[in-house]
Formats: sequence, structure tokens, C-alpha cells
Amino acid sequence: MRAALLIISLAATPAAGDISLAFPLDCTLGETCYIQQYMDHDPSSGDYDFACGSLTYDTQSGTDFALPSLADQAAGVNVLAAAEGTVVGVCNDMLDIMQIGSDAPDITNRECGNSVVIRHAEGYETQYCHMTKGSVGVSAGQAVATGTVLGRIGLSGQTQFPHLHLSVRLNGQDIDPFNSDGVQTCPDPARPTLWNTEIATPAGGILTIGMSDGVPKFDDIKAGSADTGVAADGPAMVGWGYLFGVRIGDTVTTRITRPDGTVFDRSEALTCTQASIMRAFGKRTPQGGWAQGTYRLDVIHQRGDAILDHAIAAYMIN
Repeated sequence: MRAALLIISLAATPAAGDISLAFPLDCTLGETCYIQQYMDHDPSSGDYDFACGSLTYDTQSGTDFALPSLADQAAGVNVLAAAEGTVVGVCNDMLDIMQIGSDAPDITNRECGNSVVIRHAEGYETQYCHMTKGSVGVSAGQAVATGTVLGRIGLSGQTQFPHLHLSVRLNGQDIDPFNSDGVQTCPDPARPTLWNTEIATPAGGILTIGMSDGVPKFDDIKAGSADTGVAADGPAMVGWGYLFGVRIGDTVTTRITRPDGTVFDRSEALTCTQASIMRAFGKRTPQGGWAQGTYRLDVIHQRGDAILDHAIAAYMIN
């Protein structure tokens, strides 16, 4: 069960002469995929996204659509052509290796990884980066329709998590499909967009939550293997949340409700802005073990007085 506060990108029909973009992935935004980062609109060494928020980094040139875990990537998520056009570039031979270790390969001038470039009408191009090796199923010179499967989300090129980096260009210049005229004013609920439908653009939120008998490793959470549940006689009961787009001053509350209705919880004010974090809280198993029944886990991400996201899960101890 989820409750979230969303900013909605108000997608009026793109103006005459503009490209009209469809969502470029076969996933459900906010459930099986999410937007990790937007294009950077700060011309200086700083950074801010189209909504004057912090979901970007300096020189970020496109939109990163991410998957919650490596397990989701392994299951396969198709990348789709956002508009009709002609394929003008393809790469399909790079390994799926994240750039986070000393043994990562040299990707100089190949940071996009396995990719497809499509040329559209009126000087527009779209580029789809970081697909899985061997998954690209189109070739240069091929005409594609909106929704044509191009490949699958992978880890090739400059990646630290499974995602699609989508770049949109007009006459060779990067543009933001969420704010296509490049004029930055905040708030600006009517900013022009290239999307052909409304897209929810949360300012942060919860990716996954879970429970285990100890504080899980962050790598296990990112792999999708950390939600192991709790045994009555295990060493502890720990609830955890995996969040994105957190800012200084945000509050994360982790609450576990016992079968008898009593609770133990913790609220933590965050001290830094980060792309993603894990927070965990729990208690050691009492003498005699945990009582039988249903335990409810709530993780709440709050910014000021607004609840950005609220995730709930239930766990049974027999």
C-alpha cells in the first residue's frame, strides 16, 4: 500500500512543430520504475532540475529512468522508441558492468554504453543509453514507430545502477522534455513539455521497504534480496526503507506495529542531500521470542509538513 505526494508535469499537447514523446519504457512509473534524475538547468557549477529541485547533478544532459533493483533489471524491462523516426546509430557490444570498482572497464568516449539514436522530424533526435549487451534489436537505417522495442535496460557504459538515460536534442542541442523552452522560473506549473501524456514527477520518495533479522547490507537492498522477513526466534526485528531524492531536513520515520497494537519507531531528520539512501530501525528479539501474529511496517518520507511517500507492508510470524 502506498500513499505519495506527487508533482505532476502538466503535459499539454506539444506545440506545432514540436516532437510528441511517449513514455520510453515498458514499466509502471512510480511502481516498477522511477525517475532518478532530471536534466540540469543550472548553467554554473551548481545544479537544479526543471522544478528547481535537487534530482539532478552538474552537467546531467538527460533524464534517468531507473529500476529499483538489479533483480528487476535481470527480469528484463524493454526500452521503447518515444516517437517515430529513423535509427541513425547503434551500439550493442558493451558488457554490463557498473562503474563502481577498480576492475571496471575503460569506457572513455563510450559512456552511453549500448545505445540507439533515432532521428525524428523537425531536427529532433532521441538517444537511449545503458542497454543490456545483445538486447538491441534495431539497426541503422531502420524506420521505427512509437513504441517499437529497442532493447532492454542494462548496466553498460557509465552506470552505477540499472537505468535508461534518455537524451532529447533539437538541432544538436540538449533539451529537457519536462521544460522544453529552457526558461527556468519557479514555481511554473504550466511549463511547456514534450510528453504526450501527464507524467508524475515526485520530488523524492520510497523505492522499496522490507523487514529482516538484522540491518541489511545496502548492496543486498539494491540487488533486491534484502526483504527476508523475521522468525519468532531470530536475533532481531529490523524494518528498513530504500529511498531516493532525499534532501537535508527531510524526515524518515520507520515504524513497526506489533499484533497487540503497540509500536516501536524512530524518526530521523536527514543531514544531507543524496540521490538514494537506506534507513533501518528495529529491536533485539525479546526473551521467549516474538509473539505470533501480523506485524505491520510503515516507512514515511516527509518534507516539512508534506508526506512525500508512505509505504506499508505486513509480515506474519507463526
